Amino acid sequence: MTSYCHRITAGAGVSNRPIRLSRMTRTVEISRLPQKYCSNHHDHQQQQLRSRMVLRSRKIVRAAMVEAVGPCGDGEDKAAAAAAAAMPCAYAVDNLSSLTTEEEEEKSESDQDRTAEMESENGKKKKKGMDQSQKVKVVVAAAVTVVMGVGNRVLYKLALVPLKHYPFFLAQLATFGYVIVYFSILYLRYRAGIVTDEMLSLPKAPFLAVGLLEALGAATGMAAGAILSGASIPILSQTFLVWQIILSTAFLGRRYRVNQLLGCFLVAIGVIITVASGSSAGHSLKEAGIFWSVLMVVSFLFQAADTVLKEVIFSDAAQRLKGGSVDLFVVNSYGSAFQAFFICLLLPFLSKLWGIPFSQLPNYLKDGAACFLNIGTLSSGCDGAPLLPLLFIVVNMGFNISLLYLLKISSAVVSCLASTFSVPISVYVFTLPLPYLGGGGGGGGGGGC
Repeated sequence: MTSYCHRITAGAGVSNRPIRLSRMTRTVEISRLPQKYCSNHHDHQQQQLRSRMVLRSRKIVRAAMVEAVGPCGDGEDKAAAAAAAAMPCAYAVDNLSSLTTEEEEEKSESDQDRTAEMESENGKKKKKGMDQSQKVKVVVAAAVTVVMGVGNRVLYKLALVPLKHYPFFLAQLATFGYVIVYFSILYLRYRAGIVTDEMLSLPKAPFLAVGLLEALGAATGMAAGAILSGASIPILSQTFLVWQIILSTAFLGRRYRVNQLLGCFLVAIGVIITVASGSSAGHSLKEAGIFWSVLMVVSFLFQAADTVLKEVIFSDAAQRLKGGSVDLFVVNSYGSAFQAFFICLLLPFLSKLWGIPFSQLPNYLKDGAACFLNIGTLSSGCDGAPLLPLLFIVVNMGFNISLLYLLKISSAVVSCLASTFSVPISVYVFTLPLPYLGGGGGGGGGGGC
């Protein structure tokens, strides 16, 4: 800002003429001063007026010191000003200090550079704050996933206490129950405006593939799980993390540093040691045979491919929605619907795996429903139903949602690691005196990530 010190003389008359601001090579017109500066009263003619005003333009802001003294005049010849007291007031503004054009241009460029530098610094701070916020979200989501994973494993064991003769019924209840619950939530979110028509119009082929992979993973896992011991399954489930790294590298183009791979390896080894300690897992694997172990590993391959495909869906949806993100319940709803469809096609095969002839499947499901509701003559031995099975279904649903959310904001490998951390914690929880299980309720058998 350029400073100017000016001296003007105010008189009694009222000026209708514009005030001219003189510089060395140019003149700037400004509107006349307020009428109060040119009062007809004698006291105002004799009083010296001192004020400060700011003359602003679009390019340069200048501060001018204006001094009004005596009767109106041009500020240069006081005698002539006194003789012209009856004339309209005119104000001559003397330019006492100014910058050359080159100096003004250099100052303007310097201000522009300083502004650009400040904007760049503010952008970096904002980006750093967003990155920090994203890290906090991932950590919180991972912690919630670990807690839900522990609850999922523990409640699955508790749910099988009343339904110990109907585990296949529990699996189908969860599969088809999720379709109803997920689509109900999807409908409510659509009515609330959270889910848009663009999200619902996304291609359905990837969701079809998700449902197929989940159904195949469930079928092969059930087949191998019927033969393998409970202690050997968590050990084999660590291959899920290996499949995750391989598939994300092949299809997502990710590259992992050595320390990241080492960390994943140490986590897997820690889980294996925790589960295998004090158990005959190695002996069980030998007894079961190599085929069933390989089949369980293939089951985790299908599950890993499913999670990587969901990550691809989120990435593709961000491009189709022009930077937006698809709602979680769009992916969950359509994926669960297609999974239920393929499970229906595989029911003859699955029922045979559980030792249930397909012709007797309707009676089996009817008896399982009676035990689940804890009514009828078959309710004996179903203590804890329907509370424990319902708790498992609710927590399992929450676990799936938290796992999918973590996958959305991070990656499939991070979500797998969070789920893997729940295994040793579950093993510890099972050593506690749990209701219906007592102390040492067994390992957290069951799948992997």
